[in-house]
Amino acid sequence: METKNYSSITSGFILLGLSSNPQLQKPLFAIFFIMYLLTAVGNVLIILAIYSDPRLHTPMYFFLSNLSFMDICFTTVIVPKMLVNFLSETKVISYVGCLVQMYFFMAFANTDSYLLASMAIDRLVAICNPLHYDVVMKPWHCLLMLMGSCSISHLHSLFRVLLMSRLSFCASHVIKHFFCDTQPVLKLSCSDTSSSQMVVMTETLAVIVTPFLCIIFSYLRIIVTVLRIPSAAGKWKAFSTCGSHLTVVVLFYGSVIYVYFRPLSMYSVMKDRVATVMYTVVTPMLNPFIYSLRNKDMKRGLKKLRDRIYS
Repeated sequence: METKNYSSITSGFILLGLSSNPQLQKPLFAIFFIMYLLTAVGNVLIILAIYSDPRLHTPMYFFLSNLSFMDICFTTVIVPKMLVNFLSETKVISYVGCLVQMYFFMAFANTDSYLLASMAIDRLVAICNPLHYDVVMKPWHCLLMLMGSCSISHLHSLFRVLLMSRLSFCASHVIKHFFCDTQPVLKLSCSDTSSSQMVVMTETLAVIVTPFLCIIFSYLRIIVTVLRIPSAAGKWKAFSTCGSHLTVVVLFYGSVIYVYFRPLSMYSVMKDRVATVMYTVVTPMLNPFIYSLRNKDMKRGLKKLRDRIYS
């Protein structure tokens, strides 16, 4: 056991990345560097636009600004290390570095999911109970929802990382992924991972499925309420306030469910890499475009921000 622990701690891991083909490293670096810049700049603009326009100081945009901040943190945990590895021959990450990356990745990803659930609740109250909206969604309640989202997510991450730190790694140290995710790291362990897999699946179901079910319930209630609106214009107006959020939910949860809600025996390296890129890089990059292109309030806020910068 001492040899196993010594090996895992001193040697660290090798991140195989998206491709082992040397000719693809520089093109992949360029692509993901541009995507990371778009993610950072786009989400910063969303935050600044919301902060600078008093008309956007509402619960919906409070959660959106925090979602944008989490998306920046989320991608920063993964992409910079991936970019370094594209240009490096060793592609090594230390044992502690791997656990730290795993911790913050799960913390920010789970906070994202809880914020998406909070935004669904906001739409539910706005559409189904508009007369009580100011009471239910007052600033103090929104802040409590944000603090609860962060607290649950970080406790979940701490539990998972402590569980992973008890495993031993005595054979291959090559992680067939571009970051330290749970499934590919579990694949390398020479410990008995059956109990860990069971705990991970059970706890993941409890933590990740809860906000997802909250979103499903909210939209079922919204659909029932909207269908009762007599005019087609009224129905379209109500649904249009949910379109951007629903698009992000489908992109985020579609890939998350595909990657994590399967047994370890069904883990597929290439398919999981593609799905993971979708929710770790592509979705955070698309969020600013999704929330701004079809949102008149955000367009006005961004225009006001632009005028303020150039004035």
